[in-house]
Amino acid sequence: MPESLEPELETLDEVNNGGKSMSDMRNPSSSDSESDDDAEDQRLEALEKELAENPMGYDAHVQYIKSLRKHGHLEKLRQARESMSALFPLSPIMWQEWANDEASLSTGPEDFAAIEKLYERGVLDYLSVPLWCDYVNFVQGSDPSVRECSPAGILKMRDLFERALTAAGLHVAEGNKIWEAYREFEQTIFHAIDESDIEAKEKQIQRIRSIFHRQLSVPLADSGSTVLSFKAWEVEQGNILDVNSSDLDGIPSHVASAYQRAMEMYSARVHFEEQISKQDVPDTERLQHFMIYLKFEQSSDDPSRVQNLYERAVTEFPISSDLWLDYTRYLDQTLKISNVVKGVYSRATKNCTWIGELWVRYLLLLERCHASEKELSAVFELSIQCTFSSFEEYLDLFLTRIDGLRRRISLSEAEDVLDYAAIRSTFQHATNYLSPHLKNADGLLHLHAYWARLELNLGKNLVASRGVWESLLKISGSMLGAWQGYIAMEIELGHINEARSIYKRCYSKRLIGTGSEDICHSWLRFEREFGTLEDFEHAVLKVTPRLEELQTFRSQQDPKGISGLTSQKEGPLKKNAPEKRKVGTRLADEQPPMKRQKDASHNPKRVYGKDKAQKSTESSKVREIESKVENSDTTDEQQIKDSTSEKTKLYTDQCTVFISNLGLQANYEHLHDFFSDVGGVVAIRILKDKFTGKSRGLAYVDFLDDEHLAAALAKNRRMLLGRNLSIARSNPKQGKKRESFGSSTAIEHVEGGSDSKEAVEIISNESGAPQASSYASHRRGEHVELKGKNTFAVPRTVRPLGRSKNEPMSEEKDENPKSNDEFRNMLLKR
Repeated sequence: MPESLEPELETLDEVNNGGKSMSDMRNPSSSDSESDDDAEDQRLEALEKELAENPMGYDAHVQYIKSLRKHGHLEKLRQARESMSALFPLSPIMWQEWANDEASLSTGPEDFAAIEKLYERGVLDYLSVPLWCDYVNFVQGSDPSVRECSPAGILKMRDLFERALTAAGLHVAEGNKIWEAYREFEQTIFHAIDESDIEAKEKQIQRIRSIFHRQLSVPLADSGSTVLSFKAWEVEQGNILDVNSSDLDGIPSHVASAYQRAMEMYSARVHFEEQISKQDVPDTERLQHFMIYLKFEQSSDDPSRVQNLYERAVTEFPISSDLWLDYTRYLDQTLKISNVVKGVYSRATKNCTWIGELWVRYLLLLERCHASEKELSAVFELSIQCTFSSFEEYLDLFLTRIDGLRRRISLSEAEDVLDYAAIRSTFQHATNYLSPHLKNADGLLHLHAYWARLELNLGKNLVASRGVWESLLKISGSMLGAWQGYIAMEIELGHINEARSIYKRCYSKRLIGTGSEDICHSWLRFEREFGTLEDFEHAVLKVTPRLEELQTFRSQQDPKGISGLTSQKEGPLKKNAPEKRKVGTRLADEQPPMKRQKDASHNPKRVYGKDKAQKSTESSKVREIESKVENSDTTDEQQIKDSTSEKTKLYTDQCTVFISNLGLQANYEHLHDFFSDVGGVVAIRILKDKFTGKSRGLAYVDFLDDEHLAAALAKNRRMLLGRNLSIARSNPKQGKKRESFGSSTAIEHVEGGSDSKEAVEIISNESGAPQASSYASHRRGEHVELKGKNTFAVPRTVRPLGRSKNEPMSEEKDENPKSNDEFRNMLLKR
């Protein structure tokens, strides 16, 4: 190890261990009291027991590593770090501590490869510029080939720097550190080249100049100092530039233009960088700032910058499931490099093990990448060992795994030899795991239906398919869908007798809800479509007593519900019957005299057996019935009006303006912006056509108080979207007054605001037909006397015979019935 690196590592050890280096940890001072050692041993034992019971306890792992590192238990410390890294990604600080601890304990070049591997693992977990800087410094100082500037060592170092730039070179706040380290390394090589080798010197100068140009084209913090360094370098190479000025004089035009674009990009992002770098704000707020920043970067359509910012965000918030879901979704849509996306999914599922959707999408990604069956199986086994919030997530995982196996077997894309036994074992595993928790659930039914279909189509095994349905019936035999699915399969295969036997098994069972009645009716439909007459009659013989039994049982369980249902079904019939009789009575009374005579001729006993007193009594009874009918109709109408008023409540607001001449394209945002200078807007309601849902050019705007209302009224005749708005104060009292008289010209708005598509309108006398006033009078309960004869509804065939069409009909009373000869003469006369 180089001498320049040892003091640095030793200092870092002291900082991380409260002033103790690793050598001090190996040789604890005798001043430590035995009581402290005993307490620490008990703490370590407690943490070991906790981890044995719950290996997924992240905080317990962290505390255990800290305790072991504090007391120098080196072998246990290595094991603890390996155990945690197998389950969770370690933070950049933890990787730095681990690598520095191992470097401080290294005794020779043989330990270099192990430490280098630690750095490789660390930079893959999270994006960390300090960790990358430690990595390149370690390799540059510890690798003999790099120190000797051998071609292999130089090539290795350049590859490492390029990887570091790809990962963190776009980091706006800290990316400059890697660029500067890269330039310093190349400048060191330049000075090591022999002065006589002019060609090598010139080639190295161009390489360093290229790094400068690349750095100046990236929006980074402190780019001004980079410009000064670039000028100083050019001066060293013999170019005349003003090294004390940060302007671009003397710099090549293409470099200057790239730098100006980079500065414009940096200016657009500096505000976001300031927001996400604040440390004195809650984490939720900082995460929100990251999400806003990410949306901005996505709008610029630069995937590399978006991915870099996502990496920065997940480093700061590693257990934000929404962030990981958003990140992986973006990569699925934009990035086609399977290895990169696979690594992100691996880290996402390690950080948020409890999110089933991440595991499902991970399996789908592996299938798209044509991963091996071994890798797919390993990820699936890890997923079902996690703890999810619902068993539906486990079901989704099992189905995703089965889908992949089915596709690989059907399309013969698997490199490994796969057979149907893999699908069958996965189905069996899913059933054993989920059946106790998803009993009588639709998800379990879907799983078994899928299984039975695959047994039939891929496995070519009808017996096994029937066995799947039978196993489901043992678990969820009270589900109607289980029996129907089994029957549907047999019918689809043309096995009518087998389907009938299933009906005979299940029609007498007690199923959930109305399943028992439904299966009985289903059996009857089945026999109508597929059975003989004897089969249908047999089904009726079996089903009828069963339905009666179920009806009796339902009535005993819920007599109110059955009676209510019966009354509800019979209600319309009972209501229509008396109404028809009432209408018939009224029409009979309104018929002309000849019509009444014609009816009387068919039933002479009913007319001619009565004297005048009886006729008078009958007339009074008819008037009494008619009065009752009218009162009944008025009561019914009043009830309808009351019920309507209960359902449709009108606004009675007092701080509201009514807006007309509103553009049809105007929406709520337009109106809100229009009254933004007034303020106090509480609600906005735009009236819409109830059929088309489009705006009618009318709106109501509610305000907080009269002061804001007055200011809004002052904006009358102002222009919005090219139209002068008419703004007036809404007067609900006046609307109610007009409504009470049956003539309103205003449109009242219904409860529901702007989301409602209907409005209550009262037709005015000016624009309506004459029936409007009669309607209003009838609604007030007034009796309108109809003068003259009501003959408008009398058919032509009822007009008295023996007169012309235009001849007025004279009123005849108690006319004697005509004989056949008289009728014949009348017809001949016509």
